[in-house]
Amino acid sequence: MKISDIVRNKINRFTKGYVFTYDNFEEEVKQTNALKKVLQRMVDSGEIKRLSKGRFYKPKEGITDTLKPDEYEIVKDLLEEDGKPIGYLTGLSIFNRFGLTTQVSNVIQIGSNVDKKNRKRGKYKIKFIRQWNPIRKDNIYFLQILDCVRFIKRIPDASVNDSFQRILSLLKNLEKKDKKTLARLALKYPPFTRTLTGAMFDKLGEKEQAEKLLDTLKSTTTYNIEISDNLIKNKEKWRIQ
Repeated sequence: MKISDIVRNKINRFTKGYVFTYDNFEEEVKQTNALKKVLQRMVDSGEIKRLSKGRFYKPKEGITDTLKPDEYEIVKDLLEEDGKPIGYLTGLSIFNRFGLTTQVSNVIQIGSNVDKKNRKRGKYKIKFIRQWNPIRKDNIYFLQILDCVRFIKRIPDASVNDSFQRILSLLKNLEKKDKKTLARLALKYPPFTRTLTGAMFDKLGEKEQAEKLLDTLKSTTTYNIEISDNLIKNKEKWRIQ
């Protein structure tokens, strides 16, 4: 079978929007230069799209235009290694997914335990945000919620009041054990995040989790958060101005 047929047949089995590299064909095609030529011809014909150097995807058609791969596909090699998570999507894409904003962006933010330099991938800018907790598949959702609290002032086209209420609803819908887990994870976040998370738990009547977070705060430090008195009635307790 021709190399072009081998490559095309394998690509036909990929789902639309799936991002692939030369490594996907290492078992079927040993001639790298021939593989590159086949893929280039497919790019030229519009059968596939180039995301960045050495990265391609099967385009999926929208109503008016070709849709780009989702954020996970674009950076999946930066999120998992040997089947274990080494990063997770956070920031702008999560603000959108959680209903905190309708804005989309070409910036993809990744939570990571290791400090890494920002990088470009095609038209996308990838930024890394430090995460102090171990990253596991079973705690990523909680870390994403806590990141929303941490960056509540930076959520585009959203007031702090609106974002507070939306995040509060996410916390309210957690199971009791999950609220406990989230509060434990919050302990490794900066004081601002611990303060606002504690105030949210306090508002929900989760006194045990609220007090754990309150005990970690310095009594002499205050936090400037422009939030309605109706949402947090005991601001003085939480050192919120």
